[in-house]
Amino acid sequence: MPDSSLGMKPQDASERQRFEREVKRIVTAADAAGLTLRILGSLAFQTHCPDFGYLQAEMGRAYTDIDFAGYGRQASEIRRVLAELGYVEDREVFVVTEGGRAIFENHSNQLHVDVFYEKLDFCHVIPWNGRLEVDSPTIPLAELMLEKMQIVLINEKDVIDTIMLLLEHSLGDTDHEIINTSRIAELCGQDWGLWRTVTMNLDKVRLLSQGYPQLSDEQKASVVGRLAGITERIEDEPKNLAWRLRARVGDRVKWYKDVEEVQ
Repeated sequence: MPDSSLGMKPQDASERQRFEREVKRIVTAADAAGLTLRILGSLAFQTHCPDFGYLQAEMGRAYTDIDFAGYGRQASEIRRVLAELGYVEDREVFVVTEGGRAIFENHSNQLHVDVFYEKLDFCHVIPWNGRLEVDSPTIPLAELMLEKMQIVLINEKDVIDTIMLLLEHSLGDTDHEIINTSRIAELCGQDWGLWRTVTMNLDKVRLLSQGYPQLSDEQKASVVGRLAGITERIEDEPKNLAWRLRARVGDRVKWYKDVEEVQ
């Protein structure tokens, strides 16, 4: 595991509330403009975990920036709305990523916003197509889970967010306040590399979750049970031909992309 201090530091309540107020301000403005802009990252987990969100602060998981998912066809309107809120875009990032990502800075409040268009593209690709309409104000729970589980060099902050999500939400085949394991299994059944990383990380979270004194024995057991449920659903999913052919090669060939640390 890489440097576990990333995204891990004491953060007082007023600073956390500053981030939370700002993400709500942006979401409200985007909604008013008729834009599909959904939260991901640490603030999305906090938003979707009203009962267990306290674990972020208790375990030292800090907010570092504000992340959104959007559709490329709305990029110019998203840029306009953020500009009206005081954000300046680094256009070079948008050009270099061929419209896949935009970074904005607000020099008055010193906050940083990332927008990922069409997909999350780090170690593996998690597509948004048709999924951003499923939930609001965050990306769907299945994609929140995959956001963390696709990171090959997973950090403690990612483990904490995942534990929160698993404690808060049950498993199922739909999306309303449920972790849609069918969606997770579908994507893993199409891509052996994603399957390899996701199943590897599910096991890592299982092991690491047992070491947190902030969790009761009952909570640890709940996390383990839901991780087992996700793993079972992934393994039961039919695998396509490309998956089966890639599985024969296995770990002899690298199955993921190297990326900078996912904040």
